[in-house]
Amino acid sequence: MTGPIGYYVHHQGRGHLHRAQCVAAHVPAPVTLLSSLPRPADWTGPWVALPPDTTDDPVDPTARGRLHWVPCHHPGHRERMGAIAEWIGRETPSLFVTDVSVEVAVLARLMGVPVVVTAMRGDRSDPAHRLAYDLADALLAPWPRSLPEPGWPAPWYDKTLHTGSISRFDGRPRPATAPPGNEVVVLMGAGGTGPTASALREARRATPDWTWTVLGGEEAAWTDDPWPLLCRARVVVTHAGQNAVAECAAAGAPTLVVPQDRPHGEQHATARALRAADLATVRESWPPAHAWPALLEETAARPNRWSAWTHGDGATRAARLLTDLASRSPRQPVCAAR
Repeated sequence: MTGPIGYYVHHQGRGHLHRAQCVAAHVPAPVTLLSSLPRPADWTGPWVALPPDTTDDPVDPTARGRLHWVPCHHPGHRERMGAIAEWIGRETPSLFVTDVSVEVAVLARLMGVPVVVTAMRGDRSDPAHRLAYDLADALLAPWPRSLPEPGWPAPWYDKTLHTGSISRFDGRPRPATAPPGNEVVVLMGAGGTGPTASALREARRATPDWTWTVLGGEEAAWTDDPWPLLCRARVVVTHAGQNAVAECAAAGAPTLVVPQDRPHGEQHATARALRAADLATVRESWPPAHAWPALLEETAARPNRWSAWTHGDGATRAARLLTDLASRSPRQPVCAAR
């Protein structure tokens, strides 16, 4: 191995960061995280703070449909890509992981660094995703091989490692305290959108025998450690983001999944996979108030089949792949599908 591993972390929500930290903890080589997120207090490894590149008035941000986000004449974007390039030039990494950015994957590969791309569900047939997935040395798919994403070309499958879900709670002991009773935990997360405050109030009023605890969103408290709440909940209600589903799976929680609209239909694709395997109750949109009493009872009675989604060692599997790729000869073929 000639250099460290670079790991780009997208700033939307907290799931990408949690996953990166889980995987990096099992990699023996130095791992540098690069992100515009605030550096977490519990991250002790190298960190490169990237400038933000958001703008409300971008100029040709997709390069006429070939990429996802390359706004012209944007100083933040230029500085951001320059900081990544400067780190690559200085540190000469043996491998670069993106979770997720097509443009960062392309930049690293243009600089001669092997690339691993964290795959996402949904329709990734657009030119930008095809470019990133095609040039990647390997794809990391944080879902089980038994529930593949349909429609992928064979070359993508051939270099994909399906890890099962990756959660920061994998292997964590459950709290010893007894569950308090009928509690609904709504896991909304730190990014994206969710049910409105009025929709939550209507659901509460329709279920007077249940206690509702809401985590995240615009009007609820955020907690850095939802594990005890997930373990004691009789039902968890969440969106279909990869990290949220992974945390429910780690807790073995009876879960109602309501996918949110995302680019490329990511969450709806995850919801379809969960429904196909009968792992969670799935509703395509937030249910009306009158449906909640029966829906909560239906979900609470659901048997725990989450072992079909999580192997419990997804981060270890991913770390093993990164270690193998970082130490191999550039002329060795990639064999990730295992």
